Amino acid sequence: MKKIIVPVDFSEYSEYALETAASLAKQHQSELIVMHMLEMSESIISASSDKRGEENAFMLMVANKKFEEFLDKPYLEDVNVTPLVKYHKVLKEVAEVASEERADLIIMGSRGHSDHDGIFTGSNTEKVVRYSETPVLVVKSQLKTVDFNHIVLGCDFSENSIAAAKHAIELLGKLGKKTTLLYINAPTLGFLSSDEVDDKIANFLELAKLNANEVNIGIISDHNVEDGVLSFARREQADAVSMITHGRKGLSHFFGGSISEDVVNHSKLPVITFKL
Repeated sequence: MKKIIVPVDFSEYSEYALETAASLAKQHQSELIVMHMLEMSESIISASSDKRGEENAFMLMVANKKFEEFLDKPYLEDVNVTPLVKYHKVLKEVAEVASEERADLIIMGSRGHSDHDGIFTGSNTEKVVRYSETPVLVVKSQLKTVDFNHIVLGCDFSENSIAAAKHAIELLGKLGKKTTLLYINAPTLGFLSSDEVDDKIANFLELAKLNANEVNIGIISDHNVEDGVLSFARREQADAVSMITHGRKGLSHFFGGSISEDVVNHSKLPVITFKL
């Protein structure tokens, strides 16, 4: 991984994301592009000739100083850090910067849904996931290690998911020691017999040109996708879960709408998303 994007708002969730990113950057000799987005209107930014303009300029200076102090962390020593300030809190910009920089990963903290302002509410995290062509790693707490022993990757095993699944397997292979490609047999997806599930998986592996002996496959039956992914992760004592999104106004038809949002917001484990 050459570049990692980390949006921050100085909260404890920023700390979780930044420290996680620093650990990964040291492992992979990556550059960290740390973004801070201010809530500034055009009038505030452009005003410069009167007292109000001077006050606004002072606000900008204080915000930039606070950003500089926030980045003064021992765990960032020996890490190549590029600070970036955006003057509008537009979450779509995170995805745009990641695309422009050809970043390999975006890392965000999230506290789930909240009425409080800031970047790291669940709804804002969902926006980044929705817009981003770049994989997004969402963390909820301070991670003890970024050496993931086992990552569960939910997939619908459709032909449309092949490219995203292969990309996911490649990146997750750099983040973890073992990745399990999981099929969730749920009524919401059209419940299949055991033979039908086996045939679907075999067809997917053949089309994807993946060796069945080299890919870990998991199957679970559950009431819905979210329960299936999280239940399998608990049973297998996984360190993280991953999913493929379709990037619609919901998130995907597999992790459709509220299901994907629930996985991102309710999972205590880190969640890594890939866009179809």
